[in-house]
Amino acid sequence: MGKIDKSKMTHKEIMATFSQSEEALMAMDEVEFRARFRERMHHTCEIQMYSAAYRGKTLPASQTDTINKHLRVWNARGLSHDLPEYITAKLLLKYAEMLQAGEHVNLSEYAPSAVSERDLDAFRRIIYERRSVREWDLNREVPDELIDKILDMGLWGAHACNLQSIRYIVIRGQNDGGLFRGSDIPGGPVHILILQDMRVYRANPAMPDVNQPLDCGAAGQNIVLAAHAYGLGGCWLTFMGGEEMKTRIRKQVDEWLTAQGKEPLHEEIELVTYVDVGWPDQTPFPPYRQPLDEAVLGRF
Repeated sequence: MGKIDKSKMTHKEIMATFSQSEEALMAMDEVEFRARFRERMHHTCEIQMYSAAYRGKTLPASQTDTINKHLRVWNARGLSHDLPEYITAKLLLKYAEMLQAGEHVNLSEYAPSAVSERDLDAFRRIIYERRSVREWDLNREVPDELIDKILDMGLWGAHACNLQSIRYIVIRGQNDGGLFRGSDIPGGPVHILILQDMRVYRANPAMPDVNQPLDCGAAGQNIVLAAHAYGLGGCWLTFMGGEEMKTRIRKQVDEWLTAQGKEPLHEEIELVTYVDVGWPDQTPFPPYRQPLDEAVLGRF
């Protein structure tokens, strides 16, 4: 299935896209299929399961039909049982089936741990002390292990319908060969490119388009905060060189991927923004924010 043009579809036609046959799911691009599985789990069982568990109600027998259909296709496609969609589905099914049987479901083991005053103080410091850094200690290399921790935290940003569009390309400054010329800051030691695989949004054409940049923004915010928490400096950037800059970077990335025996970037993967990180070599003072009473336009 190609890109969905919502502007040419009626509401009824859009809603019909949620009901895919098993044959259609089998023939579907794997990225789209997995996104559809995540979205359908969320909207046809997860929300209802939590509501029933909270209210002590029995879940209808049909509530798990959609998950089971996708699991049949999952197994027919030979996808790994170690992938997050499968693990999530089996856990969700366990609790849903308990509720269908009229049993009590106790989800207390998943309750977040209590936040201490010390934790809150650290959280406040991360929020209020984070700065955009534009000068770097180039004699200190950022280890891959630290970069991976930051990237993982980016993936845990809020994401509409659990579609999980976020993808990354990591380019070290010594390898960029001028790819980022046109940027408004000196090149950082590590460029974290935040991309989005737009194929996942086929799974929910009813979703407002504004959610797409919000999904990317949530990942970016987690990344800059995580970098600061680990002692790194970070600067959130846009592709100031426009489409020419993005085309230049994409072409080089495709060449690198091909040299590694991997597929080039799919045409529906978009370069959206990037964050430069490294060990900071400056300490900017805080650009103070407008007062809260100016920002709050009303309370009702």
